[in-house]
Amino acid sequence: MVQGSSGLTLQQLRYFIEVAAEGSISAAADTLYVAQPTVSAAMKDLEGRVGRSLLTRSARGVTLTDDGAEFLGYARQVVEQVALLEQRYLGRPPARRLLAVSAQHYSFAVDAFVRMVKATGAAEYEFTLRETRTWDIIEDVRTLRSELGILYRNDFNRKVIGKLLRDSGLAFRPLFLASPHIFIARTNPLAARGRATLADLADLPRLTFDQGANNSFYFAEEILSTRSSKQEIRVADRATIFNLMIGLGGYTISTGIISDELDPAIVAIPLDVDEQIEIGWIGHAAIPLTEQAERYLAEVRAVVSGFGVALLG
Repeated sequence: MVQGSSGLTLQQLRYFIEVAAEGSISAAADTLYVAQPTVSAAMKDLEGRVGRSLLTRSARGVTLTDDGAEFLGYARQVVEQVALLEQRYLGRPPARRLLAVSAQHYSFAVDAFVRMVKATGAAEYEFTLRETRTWDIIEDVRTLRSELGILYRNDFNRKVIGKLLRDSGLAFRPLFLASPHIFIARTNPLAARGRATLADLADLPRLTFDQGANNSFYFAEEILSTRSSKQEIRVADRATIFNLMIGLGGYTISTGIISDELDPAIVAIPLDVDEQIEIGWIGHAAIPLTEQAERYLAEVRAVVSGFGVALLG
């Protein structure tokens, strides 16, 4: 990057990335060990140089404008590429690898994250993985709290999820198709069967992930969310849902992709229903992914390819 009197500087880009991540100029200044007026002045100068408003300032902090969200994507790429150049040609140590991912509660998303972190080779790194609600995933990516999100869609929720993504400036990009399975404890009598039917589940507690204030059927993580159940328990995290599978003999419906290493007490049994689950990642339509995000998606594909699912895209 050329650093002239009328150009942008790497320092400005680094400040801007930190301000966007913190949602606050003062918090970014603390993280950068720089005086707040210095960061504030750098942001005003940056906006003046690009001729666009990048930040919306309020008493609660700062948020990105639409131009700011697009600018952030390119700023991240530039800073990452400069770090790689310095590492290769100036003998600098590897930079801290930064990536934030928000996902529905999928074992494969965690497995891929573990692989990515192990493969970084960096002495220092900073990653974030949020297993959270469907609405919050979309909000995390919309506000760039996370670079990408992992969620599912099918014929039932496709239109609603699609409209929400479009309204947020986001796009859904398919990763793979999966056939529905039930997750149950290895001690469950159904675990010995080759397949399960909806009738088999009639007297078992159905376990679902709570969606909070946005607890619409369309935001459920599980297919067949409108189907009634005599016994239903909503939970907030994956560890709890697995404990209830073991303790109460409950089940949940998911992709069938589960790590024996991460979740040895749980098994996946195919469910006889005429449905498919399409898993994909969401990101800003106008912002290219960083190399680290691409590496994570490559690990996701590597994990799921071993389960016989159909990769897409």
